[in-house]
Amino acid sequence: MIAMSGLRVVMLAVLAGSALPAPAIAALPEPVRAMVDAAIATGDEGKVRTVVEIARTTYPGDAAELDGILKSFETRLAAAKAEEAAKKEAALRSAGMFRNWDGRGEFGGFRATGNSANTGITASVSAERKGVDWRHKLYARADYQRASGVTTREQYLGRYEPNFNVSPDFYVYALAQFERDRFQGFDARYAASGGIGYQALKTKDIQLSVKAGPAYRVTEFTDGRSENRIAGLIGLDFAWSITDRLKLTQATNAVAETGGSAIAIVDSRNTSIDLLTGLNAKISDKLSARFSYSWEYDSNPPAGAVGTDTLTRMTLTYDF
Repeated sequence: MIAMSGLRVVMLAVLAGSALPAPAIAALPEPVRAMVDAAIATGDEGKVRTVVEIARTTYPGDAAELDGILKSFETRLAAAKAEEAAKKEAALRSAGMFRNWDGRGEFGGFRATGNSANTGITASVSAERKGVDWRHKLYARADYQRASGVTTREQYLGRYEPNFNVSPDFYVYALAQFERDRFQGFDARYAASGGIGYQALKTKDIQLSVKAGPAYRVTEFTDGRSENRIAGLIGLDFAWSITDRLKLTQATNAVAETGGSAIAIVDSRNTSIDLLTGLNAKISDKLSARFSYSWEYDSNPPAGAVGTDTLTRMTLTYDF
């Protein structure tokens, strides 16, 4: 009887124990949760990932909860980015033609070789408007030198180029260009072109695009002659941010960028090539120092003119 009673007690104890709740799993420690919440409050995705990874390594038993917190943050962040992108696109689409332009003015001196060998002043202005599908680029430049009442350098260039994106990498372009350079033998040279362009590289630091298409060119020479010709255009635009911070002097930090452009217009009688390479050093948010070198070539210059001109420019630029 005593043995049976003992067995009954043991069985009752076992049954009672099986009915007890399982021990609770420890929640994420409050200091760790506070640290994760503080990282989330910054909105910095990289910082949140770093903090969560450290917490996961330190408290592997709480990995599931930490993963849930990170996934929830990423979902909210993606939704916020999508909403911001949608608002930005809507603002760009509704903006008027004269809004959202970024411009740059440039002024300084030049040294020329070729049809004239002298120094003088140079000034240019450029503007660009980027929309969702369209991009507009304007550029105008003047180089001028006069000494002892005689003009020895007078060159003007104006260009307008609208682009339309047909895909993330391809676009179609139109180009209208005007040039005047009496020392190269023409009072006016007009060119119009249209074709397709390709964005070959597009990263944070390097951008490279190429374009090509047919062109039509009208040249009015200083001797009164005029020529109209069908031609072909090949163009290249390149930009490279060398470094984020470049120390030019002990007291000046600057951002340096280098870039180049090239336009070649080819016809059966005269091929012209315009190459421009420059280096910008940002002195402040708006002001930069710029060094540039341009090489201009005409395969069939008028009588008395040479085919190659070079200009070295030292200028200050102001962004507006």
